[in-house]
Amino acid sequence: MTEQAFIEVDQVEKVFDVRRKTGFLKRERREVRAVDSISFTVARGEMVGYIGPNGAGKSTTIKMLTGILTPSAGRLRVAGIDPSQERTRLAHRIGVVFGQRTTLWWDLPLIDSYKLMHRMYRIPDARYRENLDRLVELLDLRDLLDSPVRQLSLGQRMRGDIAAALLHDPEVLYLDEPTIGLDVVSKVRVREFLKEVNAERGTTVLLTTHDLQDIEQLCSRVMVIDHGRLMYDGPLAGLHEAGESERTLVVDLEREVPPIDAPAPARVVKVDGPRQWLAFPASESAAPLVARIAAEYPLVDLSVREPDIEAVIAKMYAERAGA
Repeated sequence: MTEQAFIEVDQVEKVFDVRRKTGFLKRERREVRAVDSISFTVARGEMVGYIGPNGAGKSTTIKMLTGILTPSAGRLRVAGIDPSQERTRLAHRIGVVFGQRTTLWWDLPLIDSYKLMHRMYRIPDARYRENLDRLVELLDLRDLLDSPVRQLSLGQRMRGDIAAALLHDPEVLYLDEPTIGLDVVSKVRVREFLKEVNAERGTTVLLTTHDLQDIEQLCSRVMVIDHGRLMYDGPLAGLHEAGESERTLVVDLEREVPPIDAPAPARVVKVDGPRQWLAFPASESAAPLVARIAAEYPLVDLSVREPDIEAVIAKMYAERAGA
C-alpha cells in the first residue's frame, strides 16, 4: 500500500459462473464479469462518491472491500489488510450500511441491537455510552430506541443502521444509499452528521447513491463505474462536463408570458401556462440565471432539478463506444 492510500484496489476483477436451464436436463454455463480490472486508491479521511447504474458493479466492489466476496483476480488492501484473508480483523475497523439490508436484529428493540454490538465489538463501556448518546442525539433516535426494528419506517431504520455502523468508531465507512427513504429534513441531518464524522474523526467514506445532492454536499471526488469498468474518476463538475449534463430550472410566474429570454447557454425547453422549464449546464451555478429571472419577470416560485445520473453515464458510455 502506498504511503497515502488507505484503500487500494489494483486491477481487481470479479467473475461469477452463472448457469441457466436451456432444456430438459440441459444447462448453459456462462461467465458474468461483474468487476473488470478496476484500479483506484482512496486516501485516509477522504469522502468519495462511487456511482453508476444498477448492476454496474458497485455493490460487488463494496462486498470485496469488506471481505464478503473474494476477488477473482487483482489485489485489494484496506488499512493494509487483505479483506478476504483477514475479514474478522478488518471488521473492527470498518462500518457498513447496505441500503435496504439492515444489520440490526429485526424483532428486537433498536437499543438491544446496539447492546449486542457493544459486546460483539468489545467496545469499552465508557466509549460505548459516549458514542451511543452522541449518535442518538445527532440522528434523532431517542424516541425509537424501544421500538422493534420491524416497526420502523425505512427512513428511521436507515438512521438506526448508520448509528450501528459507527458505534465502534470505524476508520472507514461504506454507505450504500444512506439517504434513501428520508424526508428532506432528515436528509439534511444525515448529511451534516456525515460531514461532522469525517471532519472530527477523519473517517474515510465511500458512498454509493443515486442522489447527486448527496455527492455534491459530501464528496469532493466521484468515481463512476459501468459494466464493471471504472469510467470516470475526478470532481463532480468534471463528470457533468464529460457527460454534457444539464440541470433544469422550473419557474412559476404570476401569469403566462412569452418564453423567458435566458442568457446563453441556458434555454427554455418547455412552456405550460405560467410555468416554464429552462435547461442549463450542470457544471454552472444557477445563481446568475435565477437573479436575472427574479429581476425581470413576475416570479412566484422556482426549483432546480438535478440531472439523471444514469442518463449522464449512458451518454458517456455511448460516446466512448462510438469513439
